[in-house]
Amino acid sequence: MNIKQILSVAMLSLTTCAAFAQEPVVVTGVLKKQAAKPVKVFKVEEGRALEIASIKASAKGNFGFKFYPEYEGFYVIGTGDPGSPNENYKFYFKGGEQLSLSILDSTYVLNGKLNSKENMVLTQWHDLVKPIAYKSNNFLSTFVDFFPQLEEIAAKTKGFLTGKATGNPKFDKAMKQNMAWDMAGYATNFLFTPRSAHPTVEEYTPYYATLKATDFAKNTSSLYAQPWGARTLNSLIQTNMQQGGVKRSTGVESVTNRLNYIPNDTLKGDFILNVATSYKTFAEFKELMDKYGKYVVTKSQKKKSMDIMAPLALLKEGDAAYNFSFPDKNGQTVTMAGLKGKVVLVDVWATWCGPCKAEIPHLKKLEEEMKGRDVSVVSISVDEAPDKDKWLKMVNGENLGGLQLFASGWGDLAQYYKIKGIPRFMVFDKQGKIVTVDAPRPSDPKLKTLLEKTLLKD
Repeated sequence: MNIKQILSVAMLSLTTCAAFAQEPVVVTGVLKKQAAKPVKVFKVEEGRALEIASIKASAKGNFGFKFYPEYEGFYVIGTGDPGSPNENYKFYFKGGEQLSLSILDSTYVLNGKLNSKENMVLTQWHDLVKPIAYKSNNFLSTFVDFFPQLEEIAAKTKGFLTGKATGNPKFDKAMKQNMAWDMAGYATNFLFTPRSAHPTVEEYTPYYATLKATDFAKNTSSLYAQPWGARTLNSLIQTNMQQGGVKRSTGVESVTNRLNYIPNDTLKGDFILNVATSYKTFAEFKELMDKYGKYVVTKSQKKKSMDIMAPLALLKEGDAAYNFSFPDKNGQTVTMAGLKGKVVLVDVWATWCGPCKAEIPHLKKLEEEMKGRDVSVVSISVDEAPDKDKWLKMVNGENLGGLQLFASGWGDLAQYYKIKGIPRFMVFDKQGKIVTVDAPRPSDPKLKTLLEKTLLKD
């Protein structure tokens, strides 16, 4: 069967991010597993594998993909889950490659002569480490048979790249790093998966003494290029803690111990968020972020933090307020934490919102009535960034009072408080705790009553 026939049997076309690669990658293959499973393609994003396509093979096992790679680097094809290398295989694409393979029960083989030099080297590497990769990802063996093979293959890796230059210096560099990550992953994953017998630290072989989490966590680019980079780093940390005799602990103390093995601040932020995904309460999340939130700084990290935090926030009376941070009309940053000691009335609005503007006269009147008392009125605009000048013009032209802040669209604040419509008024006490996140509008006398009642609290 030729390529065109295979593609006509089962082909999934992906058109994502064609701007990077001018030529598509064409993958054709045959699934020869006893249990038929969908064949998947994964991209690599920040040290994790993310599924971008899935297809069922034909009755004869044929499958195919055609896509434009988002980046030059490692991708994964296989029948496994994204969190594990089991039944998944790494390939390298930059655009224009043809890959032909057969996926077997516990391995794969390349077909034909059209495969790229990069993927032929990756396959030679796969064949070399296959014995320990299989034993690491499947639980039938013990350290008695695994350790000798690990040492044998570790010795062979030292000369593996000799004579294997592909003409692609970017790949050749990435391949050297890939070998180190793979070996570390196989060695450490083996230690933390179910076995009938487990070694003591004293029984670890010499290769384990070469594995230092701090070496692997020096920069983001190396870890981010690996589909299971984050998982491997976590296993390396656990291994080094055992080797160092660090006792098990719980809560924030446990996080503190593990962060000692991560010298890179960005990776510290990633690690903290990974820990937070297991939390069930907002109190746990807040304790963690109060101590280590300073490492959550990238745009991606902040989004993940909000995605984790928002479902945990019950938003009931007495819960902590979201510590927003927005610029005022003069460009000065105002935070919720900085308003502690005041009863805070938050008005979420926009210049295009008719009902919001209808409340402005009532809000001005309320603010005047509360003048000289410990009440801070904070109006937060969710106008989009391009409309900032329009917002400023209205703030100055209408002589709007209180603190006027600009949120640049429906972002973290709206997500956290689950705001679907505006205006939204919220009241917080002097300790920065929620009184209500759905307060009456200023046109309703009940809002003034609520503020006065809140002022009477300690």
